[in-house]
Amino acid sequence: MENYTFDQDIARKELGAMMVLHEYPLSMVDHAGFRRFVHALQPLFKIGTRNTLRKHIIEQYELERKKAIQYMAGIKSRVAITSDMWTSDNQKRGYMAITAHFVDESWTLRNIIMRFIYVPSPHTHDVIGDELYESLVDWNLDEKVSTITLDNCTTNDSAIPYLIRKIGKTKLLGEGKFLHMRCCAHILNLIVKDGLEILKDSIENVRDSVAYWTATPKRVEKFEEIAKYVHVSINKKIALDCKTRWNSTYIMLSTALPYKAVFARASRVDRQYTCCPTEQEWEFAADVVERLKMFSDISTLFSGTDYVTANMFFYKICDIRSNIKDWSACGNPLLEEMSVNMEAKFKKYWTDIQGLMGIATILDPRFKHHMLYHCFEVLLGRDDTDCEEEVTKVKNSLSDLMLEYHLEEDEPTVSTKTMAPAVGSSGFLSSFSARVANTQPAAMRFRSELDRYLDDEMVDIHTAGFDILDWWKVAGTRYPTLRMIARDIFAIPITTVASESAFSTSGRVLSEHRSRLTSQMLEALMCSQDWIRNKYKGLVTDEGQPASFWSVLQEVQEGLQELAI
Repeated sequence: MENYTFDQDIARKELGAMMVLHEYPLSMVDHAGFRRFVHALQPLFKIGTRNTLRKHIIEQYELERKKAIQYMAGIKSRVAITSDMWTSDNQKRGYMAITAHFVDESWTLRNIIMRFIYVPSPHTHDVIGDELYESLVDWNLDEKVSTITLDNCTTNDSAIPYLIRKIGKTKLLGEGKFLHMRCCAHILNLIVKDGLEILKDSIENVRDSVAYWTATPKRVEKFEEIAKYVHVSINKKIALDCKTRWNSTYIMLSTALPYKAVFARASRVDRQYTCCPTEQEWEFAADVVERLKMFSDISTLFSGTDYVTANMFFYKICDIRSNIKDWSACGNPLLEEMSVNMEAKFKKYWTDIQGLMGIATILDPRFKHHMLYHCFEVLLGRDDTDCEEEVTKVKNSLSDLMLEYHLEEDEPTVSTKTMAPAVGSSGFLSSFSARVANTQPAAMRFRSELDRYLDDEMVDIHTAGFDILDWWKVAGTRYPTLRMIARDIFAIPITTVASESAFSTSGRVLSEHRSRLTSQMLEALMCSQDWIRNKYKGLVTDEGQPASFWSVLQEVQEGLQELAI
């Protein structure tokens, strides 16, 4: 503190960062209480007006954006993109979130929001394709993109070929055949929704009961009083599901089940409550919850953004396939019919995203091709020939991919070092060795590296705290080409959650009280908040607690939700 010198610019920059990070209203700088507080801390600081602050936030965003683009242009790895569309309820405008995912030079998985851009209607494939392409070009990533993860709609299906034509096949992995990565969370959603369609009548009494006891504040209070009477603790509030979102149905059922005794008592206390589920209906609901829990857990796992998910795809998909198959012989006709619907939808979608995910499985040193073979046994049946063919296809795709990474020039150096020339004739033998290396087919040299990796000892699957990026950072140096591929593939997210999560923030920022925000200001707020959070990630308070990024608008939003309940 003795050497402290007040700096007006630094203070103004930190004020803007605070406003963006915690979503404070810009009008806060005009509040008398806030001004008095700041003056007590530092009388020399000139706060300015909300217009001054708005201008400063835009200027700081443009400065940080230039730094981010410059940084992204310098990274050597490819970048995976996720994107999704969102329509503001208050502005009735469509916005596109574009997020970049990559593994940096220190082998740390990173993701940043590149754009949060207004997209004029209609949202056709060429409009979406143009916005994505222009953003990639603007950030100098059009020649570095590995995959683009999108949800499963026909517009996105058409946008991908459009993008391939715009970027050019020669700049893409596998001439563009790997570019489209379908969102696994959306596929799981489609699978479960088809299954739950069969069960809607069987859980209707549970849904009607929840709807009845959450209809008015008076009923909520009465339900809580009955819970105290039967000695049941209210740990979670019951809430009605949204029929188009299966996970909300799962949450509704799993939350209602512990209050079975409360509902039973309520049916005797309130004569108007006539839809209390029977004991058989409760047992059925418990059975459904137990089966849906697997999908919920896997969806949560797939949706992570701070760890690698690509290597999990195949064996978790096999978990789903095995369970669906088991349900087809569980003895309950409804659950058996549900499994038939789920299996039909599963077969329709799972093959669309197995290409690079199969390679990701091989590049996990705990799995390699053995896990892949085991997965194909589950997915295709026990035909050894078919499974071997599928594994060979994936290995061949990996070999082809290795050729694209242009490391042929490194291999002759390795070969030359391993040949010890005879004394007195080193020059002649060295030139001969180089000639042999240059005439050897590149594919054979790459397969040699791949074979070496596959033949080497596998990492124990039960290794505690295993970090796949750390392994490739250190042990992977023995396989230089595979190492580069692993860095790019393990950056690929298998869901669009990273982009979708921005919409919960934008929904608060672009609330009914702030619906006049310009698209430029909204993008500045959204992107700046993400960049600041990335910068501050890992910080701790003086008390040793993780730094909180909690938003003031988040508190307001949750308060309104509690009032609604």
